Amino acid sequence: MTARPTVDALRNEFRAELARVTSARDLQDLRDRYLSRKRGALPALLKSVATAPPAMRPELGRTANELKREIERELASRRVTRDTPNEPAGGVDVTLAGREIRIGHRHPLTVLREEIETIFANLGFEILQGPEVEDDYHNFEALNMPPEHPARDMQDTLYLDGSIPTASDRPATLLRTHTSGIQIRYMETHEPPVRIIAPGLVYRRDNPDVTHSPMFQQVEGLLVGENVTMADLKGTLECFLRLLFDPDTQVMFRPSFFPYTEPSAEVFISCVFCKGSGCSVCKKTGWLEILGSGMVHPSVFDAVGYDSERFTGWAFGVGIDRVAMLKYRVEDNRSFYDNDLRLLEQFSY
Repeated sequence: MTARPTVDALRNEFRAELARVTSARDLQDLRDRYLSRKRGALPALLKSVATAPPAMRPELGRTANELKREIERELASRRVTRDTPNEPAGGVDVTLAGREIRIGHRHPLTVLREEIETIFANLGFEILQGPEVEDDYHNFEALNMPPEHPARDMQDTLYLDGSIPTASDRPATLLRTHTSGIQIRYMETHEPPVRIIAPGLVYRRDNPDVTHSPMFQQVEGLLVGENVTMADLKGTLECFLRLLFDPDTQVMFRPSFFPYTEPSAEVFISCVFCKGSGCSVCKKTGWLEILGSGMVHPSVFDAVGYDSERFTGWAFGVGIDRVAMLKYRVEDNRSFYDNDLRLLEQFSY
C-alpha cells in the first residue's frame, strides 16, 4: 500500500476545480479549501502523516509536500495570468469604487504663524526673516548681554563647532536663541521709524517635555520712533491678543526683567479654559502668562547707532508653540512635532 493514490486523487480534484475558476473570489475560495491552516485539505493531509503506518510516513510526507508546493505555484500563476472576457491581465476594473485622494493640510503652527503675521501686517508692520545661524554679537552683545551677563545662562545656547564667546577676535557662532538678531540687523541699516515683526525657528538646549522643545517657533516685534511710550505697547498688545484669542480676553501687565528692555513687563491673558474664574491650568489664578515685552533699553539703541535721547521704542516676544497649545487646547507641545495625523488632520485650513 502506498500514499500515491491519496495524493494523486487530491491533485486531480484540485486541477478540476482550478479549471472552473472564473473570478478572484473563486480563486480565494479554492486557496482556502486546499491551503487554509484550519480547514485546508493539504494541512489535513500533512497532519495525517504522524498517524500513518511507519513504513508509509516517508513517502506520504514527501508526496504531500510536493503537492503542496505544486498547488501554491498553480494558484500564484493563476492569480497573475487570470483573464476575464472584458478585462485583460493587469487591467483596471472600472466597476470598483474609486480610491479617496487624501489632501494634505497646513501644519497648525503654520496656520497660527500666518494668523499672527496677518494681524500685524494689518497694523502696518513689516514681516522680516533672518539667519538661523547667528553670531554672538547680534544674538547677545548688541542686546545688552555681554559674555559675563547672567541672562545668558537662561538662554541655554547651542554653540556651533564648539565655539564659545571669548576675548579672541574669532566670533562665536550659534543657533539663534531668539529672533531679536533680526531686529539688530534691521536697525543697523535703517533709520527710524521702525515697525517690524520677526517670526521664525529658534533653538535652545532644552530637553523635550510637555511644555519645552529644543526647537520652537517665535515671533518678536519692534517699534521705534519719536515719542513712543509704554501706553503704545500696551494698546498694541491688547489689540493683538484680543484679535488672536477672543474680543473679551482680559490682558494684564506685570513688571519683570529682560536685559534688552527697561522697563520690562510680562503679559498675561485671562485663562482661555476657565475664562478667569480659576482652574487647574491657570493654577486657580485666572491668568496665563503669554509673552514678554518692554521699552527698548538705551544700550540697544547705542549698539545700532540710534540717538536714545531722541528715539524710544518697544519690543515683545511670543512663542508660537505656547500660543498654539492654548488656542487649540493641545496638552503636550511634542504633539506638534510627532506627525500624528489624528491631530494634524483637524486643521483643514
